[in-house]
Amino acid sequence: MKSSSSSAEHRCFCQVTGHLDDCTCDVESINTFNNMQLFPKLQKLLESDYFRFYKVNLNKPCPFWAENSHCGSRYCAVNPCKPNEVPEGIKLSSYKYSEEANNELQECEKAENLGSVDSSLSEETRQALLDWNRHDDAADRFCVVDDEESPDSQYVDLLLNPERFTGYKGLEDWRIWHSIYEENCFKPNTIKRPLNPMERYRENDGSTFYRWLEGQCVEKRAFFRLVSGLHASINVHLSARYLMDDNWFEKKWGHNITEFQQRFDAELTKGEGPKRLRNLYFLYLIELRALSKVLPFFEHPSFRLYTGQPAQDQHNKELLLELLHVAKSFPLHFDEVSLFTGHKEEAAKLKEDFKLTFRNISRIMDCVGCFKCRLWGKLQTQGLGTALKILFSERQIDALPKSRSSLPSFQLNRQEIVALLNAFGRISASIRELENFRSLLSKVH
Repeated sequence: MKSSSSSAEHRCFCQVTGHLDDCTCDVESINTFNNMQLFPKLQKLLESDYFRFYKVNLNKPCPFWAENSHCGSRYCAVNPCKPNEVPEGIKLSSYKYSEEANNELQECEKAENLGSVDSSLSEETRQALLDWNRHDDAADRFCVVDDEESPDSQYVDLLLNPERFTGYKGLEDWRIWHSIYEENCFKPNTIKRPLNPMERYRENDGSTFYRWLEGQCVEKRAFFRLVSGLHASINVHLSARYLMDDNWFEKKWGHNITEFQQRFDAELTKGEGPKRLRNLYFLYLIELRALSKVLPFFEHPSFRLYTGQPAQDQHNKELLLELLHVAKSFPLHFDEVSLFTGHKEEAAKLKEDFKLTFRNISRIMDCVGCFKCRLWGKLQTQGLGTALKILFSERQIDALPKSRSSLPSFQLNRQEIVALLNAFGRISASIRELENFRSLLSKVH
């Protein structure tokens, strides 16, 4: 084995180049587009109040197995917001989707400040808001979402609870991913997944698995690659924000090259690591495509990123639209038209199976024993589920009315919007971090 400074970089990134399977896009185009154009704008937007506060229920019981232990590390803990830390407008945001509602609520708030007894919305306005949200139907979703009205749901400041290595690993972690890959990726039990930590490794598992995968329809191949890409993205972040030093006077988080190699080095992963990184790029393309397709929804005159701060809200909407126009300008988008195009009844059944299976994965996130990992797992699966909802709602999005008062044919609630942008922010950051790891590995002797 070579011991040159370039060998470690080569072993991790040898296949992370050129065109991606089932796409017209290449890795290098994504790197340039993301790192130079999109990533800086996206990170700025995610620091705003609208996108940093996410409402989530971290106390839902695991629906699949009873003996579910919780991580005891202090780094697994999540610090929810106190009531006074969340902008009032965000707490009311479920009522803030239309400009008419904004105006009505502002009048109510003014009246309340003047000592008015009745500051409630009129019945007519309440009905209009119900109509506006009517299309927010659970049947359209690709994931199970938390009930925001539940007393167990709390706001979390994502900037103060970042995704990073918490020490949660081993059997409990493997169990989560085993359930996802083995029971929710359309794979028969007779086909063994390579490097499954829950089973004994066999030399030909990899070749058998990929022969099976290539024989599947494009939809099932895409599903596996999305799951694998999400897993890879999470592992990139855990390696990039690793607890390097923990003592009484400081905690130092940084890039752990050894951890990255253990997850992605071709020799250490029997060739699997670089494949996982390529799947990360496939996931990026899918979510980027969703952002480009959903632009008309956010351009609707009545839509607001409402936090109760009018000037900042307008500025954030401008930043969001600028970002989405950049996403739309990418010249090598994934073409989702090729999905679910077979026999009408078979295609409809496959699409429904696709949706139900992904919903099941979103439910598995409630089995994660580390609360911080659960937070980011729930957010990222909801974000990907929202992206899939967008991709397969093209007709509804195209039919969106142009006027302020007409009912929408497509809807996203605030929870979906925050998850969509933050989930893509994680993937975008992963692509950016790969450049950092390339540089660091090139210096390994």
